[in-house]
Amino acid sequence: MATLVLSLMLLRLSWIDFRTCRLPDVYTLPLIAAGVCLSLAGGGIDLFASLVGGVVGYALFWAIGHFYFQRHKIEGLGLGDAKLFAASGTWLGYAQLPYVLLVASITGLLISLALRKKSATAIAFGPWLALGFFSVWIWGIVN
Repeated sequence: MATLVLSLMLLRLSWIDFRTCRLPDVYTLPLIAAGVCLSLAGGGIDLFASLVGGVVGYALFWAIGHFYFQRHKIEGLGLGDAKLFAASGTWLGYAQLPYVLLVASITGLLISLALRKKSATAIAFGPWLALGFFSVWIWGIVN
């Protein structure tokens, strides 16, 4: 059941982000909470790994976005992305965050290259984060 809920939420978030370049709190915040609840219910990872994963996921993306904004005076990474990465941390734990980021970054880069996006053109990163999140989730179930 958790996999179905996760997949539907990630599909919805991806669709919204493709269209608007926004990841609404109405979807990302419940996803964070669901990851913590899953760990409390014993259906996921332990609570410590879940909480640390959420904090580290959010803090890392917040720091990157803050640094980019300070340097360029434009938003380069939104807090919706930080919240989605935090959600992946609560569901998967802090140890899996590098794998989520690796899948998301490589996929996003390849798509950008394939579409020949110019560097000044904004791309939605949420769908690639969602893909990384879901891929690592499924990999954990399979193994």
